[in-house]
Amino acid sequence: MTAPPPQELIDLGLSLVEASGAVLRRHFRAGLKGDIKGDGSPVTIADKETERAIRDILDRRRPQDGIIGEEEGAKNKDAEYVWVIDPIDGTKPFMTGRPTFVTLVALLRNGRPVFGIIDQPISGERWIGIAGQRPTFNGKPISARPCADLKSAVVYSGSVEFGEPGRSKFFKMAERASVTTIGGDAYAYGLLSMGFVDVCVDWVMGLYDVMALVPIVEGAGGAITMWNGKPIGFDLDGTVIAAGDKRVHAEAMAVLNGTGP
Repeated sequence: MTAPPPQELIDLGLSLVEASGAVLRRHFRAGLKGDIKGDGSPVTIADKETERAIRDILDRRRPQDGIIGEEEGAKNKDAEYVWVIDPIDGTKPFMTGRPTFVTLVALLRNGRPVFGIIDQPISGERWIGIAGQRPTFNGKPISARPCADLKSAVVYSGSVEFGEPGRSKFFKMAERASVTTIGGDAYAYGLLSMGFVDVCVDWVMGLYDVMALVPIVEGAGGAITMWNGKPIGFDLDGTVIAAGDKRVHAEAMAVLNGTGP
């Protein structure tokens, strides 16, 4: 079993999302306009200021650690401890005034996520996952729910706008589901860990999009892997499938890969 990080690093992670929340609350519904990055995704000054606020704290308090961030890239990736940051996961909801965006902060030890936070600073919702422990939502322990198969599953994806081949594969799988919902981004993975969603599927994920989700989903009793079944790591190929029940995870993965009935 993977050991949890020292308490001082957990406390530091919490201070990071307190700082990010202060920046985001100041900018939310303030009429910000975004720019389009090279990958076609939007970015605002709030994304950049939030990541800079987090990095400034880490540079002061843990200069020996590595950092991987969506907006400013990576440094010292080979360090024992590496912080992985997505200042705004869900920039489109943020830009359009919908409070389902989140800040993601993960801590890796030797490449493995041992601590993750999903933080929604407007509604005051916070998921925390620590290796070897049940995750919490606003301080209360949470668990995923049983779901034996796709025909009874609630399925989310935030990636359908990004096209083929992932979109066709996703909708083939979604045809078997009870309910399919588009959007949600990392917020949907938090809902999965609480038992409101059964499967989340995406195919254009970066390390900063997913590392914080791993200890939360796994701690809640679920599974989160790449579509090929491999663990989430530095070799991430962009594909992610998470499920609250390992049975529906296996079925959904088989459909996505064309190996199931």
